Amino acid sequence: MAGSLKESELSVKIYNKLQALGCPSVEGLFLREADGMKALLCTPSMHRLDILQWICTSICPSMKKHFSGLKGPQPDSQIKELVQFCHEMLLCRQDDFDLIKGVSSPQRQLALLEQLVDVLPRDESEAGEPLSEQVCRNEALLKELFSSPHLQTMLHPTCNPWPVEIRELLSRREAAGQSSNTASKKSRNLPSKQREDSLKEVTESLQKTNTALEEIHKECVFLHSDPQSSGRSSTHLSPPALRLAIVDLSQLMTAFSQLYDSDFREYCNRAAPQLRESAEAFSTAHSLLAACTKELQALNQLSVTSLALTSTVEGQQQCRRFWSRGHMQSLRELHTCTFSLPPPWVLLTG
Repeated sequence: MAGSLKESELSVKIYNKLQALGCPSVEGLFLREADGMKALLCTPSMHRLDILQWICTSICPSMKKHFSGLKGPQPDSQIKELVQFCHEMLLCRQDDFDLIKGVSSPQRQLALLEQLVDVLPRDESEAGEPLSEQVCRNEALLKELFSSPHLQTMLHPTCNPWPVEIRELLSRREAAGQSSNTASKKSRNLPSKQREDSLKEVTESLQKTNTALEEIHKECVFLHSDPQSSGRSSTHLSPPALRLAIVDLSQLMTAFSQLYDSDFREYCNRAAPQLRESAEAFSTAHSLLAACTKELQALNQLSVTSLALTSTVEGQQQCRRFWSRGHMQSLRELHTCTFSLPPPWVLLTG
């Protein structure tokens, strides 16, 4: 019940956004119930494909050429283009045709539509401004920026605004730049024969590197696989996903190196602790104390068991039962009566 309520609210939200953005496929539709909006957005139909096509062409206007090349209503080709576009935006898999057709779960369809609608431009000026006007406006902004007298002050401030970690990184880059400049000056002063030798060495190393890269490229099948091949599910990584993973890895390595230089270096350079000779004595004392503790626990358990056995015997002795001659007596009373009677030969002789 909670999932259907959330889907209905999301359907209303996406439908209202499409109407506010002026989607031609929802103009003239006066839907008031959430179920009708959900059926429009999550049921397979040409109307739904037209909505997706309008969203994709609004995000990327160059997609209009791909759709205009389709002759007549060709839903299969239209679905392939939409799947390829959503895959390039990392919103679905390359073979996720059910999601575009509208066969998958409504939750996935609404999540895809919400992500696509969020990318759309919000106002008409942003959506309808020609490219030439944008270029002119950006050029005017750059001219104003570079002609400002405060530009050099911004680039070279007297008070460095960077934090300590960034300052250390910038100082390292400056030192590396200075060392490269001095190395280039030294290379200029070298004689021509040494220059030729160094040039040959660099050329050989570049050739070796290029050969190694070509071998690696041959091993990576997914880099030269055809992304336009449809109908087959590709289990390999796509180049956009690989680029995204490499960028994430680079950012993580950069963040870790800065954190290591600022916080962890002083702790990592410490020497390992040395064990003392008295450690064995402490270990022996600990084992002896543990054995003594176990013996004391055993003695304590023995005393507890003895007390319990004594109380059980006393209870049996004091308990009154029918023994003989119809008298109820305890074991202690029976013992007293038995030993207080005279022997039988005394009674016979008497």
